[in-house]
Amino acid sequence: MKTEKIKILLSGANGKMGHAIRALCAGRDDCEIVAGLDINCAEEAPFPIYGRPEECAEKVDVVIDFSHPSFLEPLLAYCKEKKLPAVLATTGYSPEQVDKIRAAAAEMPIFFTANMSLGVNLLASLCEKAAAILGRDFDIEIIEKHHNQKIDAPSGTALMLADRISGALEKKPQYVYDRHSERRRRRRDEIGLHAVRGGTIVGEHEVLFAGPDETLSITHAAVSKQVFAVGAINAALFLASRPAGLYDMGDLVV
Repeated sequence: MKTEKIKILLSGANGKMGHAIRALCAGRDDCEIVAGLDINCAEEAPFPIYGRPEECAEKVDVVIDFSHPSFLEPLLAYCKEKKLPAVLATTGYSPEQVDKIRAAAAEMPIFFTANMSLGVNLLASLCEKAAAILGRDFDIEIIEKHHNQKIDAPSGTALMLADRISGALEKKPQYVYDRHSERRRRRRDEIGLHAVRGGTIVGEHEVLFAGPDETLSITHAAVSKQVFAVGAINAALFLASRPAGLYDMGDLVV
């Protein structure tokens, strides 16, 4: 029996991730993009693209957002009004915006994660386990690398990794982003986060555990944006039938 396709409203439809999702959806029979949102409405697409959510007249089942943090409030307002599930894959949200996302999840299903890659989320789990075992005696540093067009630093994924590691440690660590401004020895209760920006690097994350006479390095590298597109589409299919609540990759892979 043929099932009806899930209808997607793609926010950030003309961005790099938007194009990656468009290409993948075109080859699938379980979902379709029926409309898009983007500040650039002039680019041609096989579906209508609007500048504001309220302009969308098409019937949709779920929203995928790869746009910009500044677009969060109008998008959440639209989803609340239409009672639409939302996959929020944009990075760079402020703590206040994250609070708004959590509050909105009481009224609608929201899938929210710093990284849509299954491999990255496995990396987080491995680092959490390593921190629980090594954290007392090992220094922990996170190094992330991205392309030269990425605006936020450190990456949302690097902060997610730091938070997962922090939760596994006996004492909550301090996050240190800049060592040149203060000349001192490294304290044990800190996690260093380092951002590299250059070329067309899609995304690389390394978590270094440095201890007495040995080091452990756990890494993940994305070689194309397709891994994030696949994760976002699978999240949208998962979310379309879920009740209100806040979901993440842990719910998807169970």
